[in-house]
Amino acid sequence: MTAPSTFGLSSEARNLHWLLSNLIEEVPGIQSVAVVSSDGLLLLSSDPGRNTEAREALEAKRTTPRGSAADLATIVSGIGSLTIGAAKLMDSGPVKHTMVAMEEGSLFVMSISDGSLLGVHGSADCDMSVVSYHMALFVGRAGHVLTPELRSELRKSLEDVSGGSAR
Repeated sequence: MTAPSTFGLSSEARNLHWLLSNLIEEVPGIQSVAVVSSDGLLLLSSDPGRNTEAREALEAKRTTPRGSAADLATIVSGIGSLTIGAAKLMDSGPVKHTMVAMEEGSLFVMSISDGSLLGVHGSADCDMSVVSYHMALFVGRAGHVLTPELRSELRKSLEDVSGGSAR
């Protein structure tokens, strides 16, 4: 049975929602997840109200309040832009992933094949190698289906959920 927020979406869009839910369910310490387009727009998130499956998975694990996936999307977009610029200046090829370790958490950003980014906010006790591994699996499975048409469909579904303001 399809969750209410994925009703009417293409099979590819429903699959991405499922992949996001699976990422949240399988990886201990994930607090928030966002998929951001190359132009910085939120496409998919773990925010309550954004998609039911991911929200239920995250809420089942949550112990304290966290920032929204829209906030995460803004941060991910900025870090992505900064690291892409740094890679160009350093003539080091494309950025594959970025990790920021903080005292009470971690931030992971991984490139998806079309220029989109996957961002994960993890708790202080998350296993960084496990998070990175599962992010790579998500990117490998999502990258080839994240077409311009699918990005447009995901963006529209977020706008419909939030009443026209998905960011």
